[in-house]
Amino acid sequence: MSKGLAGKTIAICGTRKTEEMRTLVEKQGGQAVIRSLQGTVFLAKEELQPGIETFVKQGADWVILTTGIGTDTLIESAEELNLGDAFMNILSNARIASRGYKTFAALKKRGIQPDVSDEDGTVRDLISKLEDKAFQGKRVMVQLHGENAPALIQFLHDKGADVLPLLPYQHTPPKPEAAVTLLQEMKERKVHAVCFTTAVQVHAFFKLAAKWGRKEELQDLFEHHVMPVAVGKVTSEALKEEGVDRILAPSLERMGAMILELSQYMKKQSTHS
Repeated sequence: MSKGLAGKTIAICGTRKTEEMRTLVEKQGGQAVIRSLQGTVFLAKEELQPGIETFVKQGADWVILTTGIGTDTLIESAEELNLGDAFMNILSNARIASRGYKTFAALKKRGIQPDVSDEDGTVRDLISKLEDKAFQGKRVMVQLHGENAPALIQFLHDKGADVLPLLPYQHTPPKPEAAVTLLQEMKERKVHAVCFTTAVQVHAFFKLAAKWGRKEELQDLFEHHVMPVAVGKVTSEALKEEGVDRILAPSLERMGAMILELSQYMKKQSTHS
């Protein structure tokens, strides 16, 4: 029985678990090329210190956590600054909003149940869940991730909140070489699908393409020739924002599910052609 990705080359745009993803692609009969479109994530602990100290000193009525790694980093950094107990005490007494299943898991392992959580992993859904909450004059700590969340910050400001944003890690721009190579491979039909695991990768790719005057070409390649694959809703949303309508995404937001979904899609395509 032929495998769904037989004879197909799949580009992987992530930086994490790339070898695991390569193995998954190979198990489905395909070949993977790693084209990382995400800069290094670095944890700026010394830069976090003033924010954590402010948080511990002032406390918070609400804490909004947007990623699992960010939640873990904040707590671990507080512990390294000998402020772990005070930090957890505020966390335990504040009202908590969490985005994404990894954030939920990071809280759960510490015995914290969020008051509000999203249903689909998007900041937009989290904002809709916070719409009816009173924030006027409330102190709100927001853990940001890599890119700022202007919509969330704006929403809180509009609601009259006193916002303390904390950014535990940042994305640096990717090296353009990977994007140049990938765009060329797409143009020459050397890759059949491109797998994105974060919204950051999508925006970085399109930003570079726009800089080279090739954004429309990239949109066209995705629309007609190369399958854009997103790990979940947030990444799909990023592709839509960049003008791509044809998107493949699994219902279960996991890398393994993404490769399986792609394999099944390609198999259907080859039986129909």
